[in-house]
Amino acid sequence: MSTFLTKATIDFFVAFGIVVGGALIGGIGAVMAFQPPTQSMLEIAGRIKIWALAAAVGGTIDPMRVIESNFFDGNISPAIKQIAYLMFAFLGAHIGAEIVRWMCGGGRG
Repeated sequence: MSTFLTKATIDFFVAFGIVVGGALIGGIGAVMAFQPPTQSMLEIAGRIKIWALAAAVGGTIDPMRVIESNFFDGNISPAIKQIAYLMFAFLGAHIGAEIVRWMCGGGRG
């Protein structure tokens, strides 16, 4: 696989794993705290999506600096790649949240 596809795949699965894993472990914590686990899992999955995106691409500021510095210097290719990495990470986080919603019975929270 090319370097781009490798990094994009890893970003997708890191974001996916953060959302699904965080919601599942949060559901266990909710059970231990005598709270309804499905409601807690849905809330956690919704709140953690943005953090999963940031963690998958390596922080919140660095990807934006890459986009800014390359785009305004006329070198568009690295900026487009960075935007694609953000999109892959968002897709992973979103699919993770949808799977948590599916596991919890399809509720909207």
